[in-house]
Amino acid sequence: MLATLLTALLAAATPATNCHVGAYRLSDGSTLDIAPTDDDGLRWRRLDGSTGKLTRGANDVWTSHFGWTDRPDGKEVHFSECAQGKLTFDGRQGERIALQVQEVTFAGDGGTRLVGRLILPPGKAKVPVVVLVHGSEHDSALSFDFMQRELPAEGVGAFVYDKRGTGASDGTYTQDFSVLANDAVAAVAQARRLAGARAGRVGYRGGSQGGWVAPLAASRTNVDFVIVGYGLAISPLEEDREAVAFDLKLKGYDQSVIDKAWELSDAIGLILSSHLAEGYDQLDAAKAKYSKEPWYKDVRGDFSYLVLPMSSADIREKGKAYMFNTPWHYDSMAVLEKLHTPQLWELAQDDIDAPSGETLRRLASLQAKGLPITTALFPHAEHGMTEYERKPDGERVSTRYSAGYMQLTIDYAKGTLHPPYGASTIVMPQTPGK
Repeated sequence: MLATLLTALLAAATPATNCHVGAYRLSDGSTLDIAPTDDDGLRWRRLDGSTGKLTRGANDVWTSHFGWTDRPDGKEVHFSECAQGKLTFDGRQGERIALQVQEVTFAGDGGTRLVGRLILPPGKAKVPVVVLVHGSEHDSALSFDFMQRELPAEGVGAFVYDKRGTGASDGTYTQDFSVLANDAVAAVAQARRLAGARAGRVGYRGGSQGGWVAPLAASRTNVDFVIVGYGLAISPLEEDREAVAFDLKLKGYDQSVIDKAWELSDAIGLILSSHLAEGYDQLDAAKAKYSKEPWYKDVRGDFSYLVLPMSSADIREKGKAYMFNTPWHYDSMAVLEKLHTPQLWELAQDDIDAPSGETLRRLASLQAKGLPITTALFPHAEHGMTEYERKPDGERVSTRYSAGYMQLTIDYAKGTLHPPYGASTIVMPQTPGK
């Protein structure tokens, strides 16, 4: 998940303004979300996990492509004039849902000005409210987080905000989990204030890096639940080691190779965690030992593959742009062991960026101690909880979200579960000694 930031110099994407963005109710009673992309396209999503990229063609007809592939899927979308708020999706009529929206500016950690938005379902009834905690991405959650509409369309309020240094919010971008957790504490207070009498259960949903931040925030304020999507119960440095091992195993290498590859990962981790001060001799020595090994080209990890091609001089210079106060040795378990807030952890079995194996084992140990943790492992899913197919060169391309993933998120926020959820394996909280 940290590699998201190491692949570019953090240029914030701005979606093309499009009046068709919104949540729609189709004629069969189901919902459809239309979201912006970072170009002039749109993306549709459905509760069942299906999705496609929309491109505008002749006569203002929008054609859909399957998942994130470049293959047309046969679906078309016709939009009405913007003021009418209607569409036709795959032959079904739809009308925009009149969600209740409140914009807000509030103070985060140290008084930093943050910009957020509360979106509630229509009506006056009490509803659960989910505060959406950003991942490591640098773009605007207010623009791109589609859950801000998908949740209210299904009866769950959502509070979304641009984290510091992104979008409309002030401050400097950081990966300091403590600062980000304090911002999330401020966000939940705003969500409760704005929702007023409509606020029922209130909790966090943190995706990716938000899986570190949301539980920490929950340890600092009173919330009813925490939902973690494809997050980790290990440290950022351990994440890279686990990712190195997982990907090499997928390629058929044994533990003896993984042990060698870990020498590279550990040296890179020392460089990053020492703020570029130490670890170069260790990395040079490991490169000299292994750079001609047949497995060397297959070392990936979460960030190791980006650093390996660089010289020490390049790392010292280019690495400065990526010093975000990341707590590289962050102890997730120290927080989770003391957190008695009910938690749902939705994990992807094939996640190569944030492998779920060790996290699942650690969560099982907490479940055995009686902590209120539910886990859901989705097969054939990767980071972002998307299923995938492989291109001829072996590269993955996402095709859809895992079936049951969004429904599980919604049901947990509402405080009631109705399994099964797609093909996921659900493990409920346990009673100690049983």
